[in-house]
Amino acid sequence: MALRSPLVSWPRIVLFGDSITEFSFQDNGWGVLLAQKLVRKCDVLNRGLSGYNTRWANIVLPRLISKSSNVENIIAITIFFGANDSTLKDVNSDQHIPLKEYADNLKSMIQYLKSIDITEDKIILITPPPLYEPAWEKECIAKGDKLNRFNSTTGEYAKACVQVARDCGTEALDLWTLMQKNNQDFSSYLSDGLHLSVVGNNFLAAQLWSLLEKKISTLPMLFPYWRDVDNQNPEVSLRGKS
Repeated sequence: MALRSPLVSWPRIVLFGDSITEFSFQDNGWGVLLAQKLVRKCDVLNRGLSGYNTRWANIVLPRLISKSSNVENIIAITIFFGANDSTLKDVNSDQHIPLKEYADNLKSMIQYLKSIDITEDKIILITPPPLYEPAWEKECIAKGDKLNRFNSTTGEYAKACVQVARDCGTEALDLWTLMQKNNQDFSSYLSDGLHLSVVGNNFLAAQLWSLLEKKISTLPMLFPYWRDVDNQNPEVSLRGKS
């Protein structure tokens, strides 16, 4: 087995997104669930930024990932924005991003990643999940606001995200459509109408794993299983030295 050293050179998956990504490392979060599956195979890095939209994400992406940061070891990167971009302009102009700019920002991020040798096959766009308006409206009212998002509007951004993936040759996970498949009640996927519940986190992790599994299938376990270590001469097993 070829050992990779130092630690920073280990394969990694980068999760880039808004609060739904940032919160994914909380208990039972989808990021945690992925990391558990990939222990000793691949690091999972959380680069979620709560409240961010694609305009801001497009600006900060080069600060998060640059060509000098061992990009050759990135197995996959998810780009998961849209929940904030799709806010209603007349209610929340700070986070709202027009639909065309949203698509253009996604394309810009993909082009940047390609420019630092992260190829299309490593990029996965994730659409925003559907919005359960009754629950989210309660959250808004509790903060002294009115409903600032509509599920139908979120759906337009989800469709734009999927189209960008088609145009740019990346993979897409259409969470908005999958959670509403066959007109099912999707409220159980959401904790407050917008963010993911335990059920929603499990659903996303399972859907994303189906895309990631083929990308990591050939990765070996990092360092030998303990029973395979030569107890008399562990350096042979652990350092690759005779």
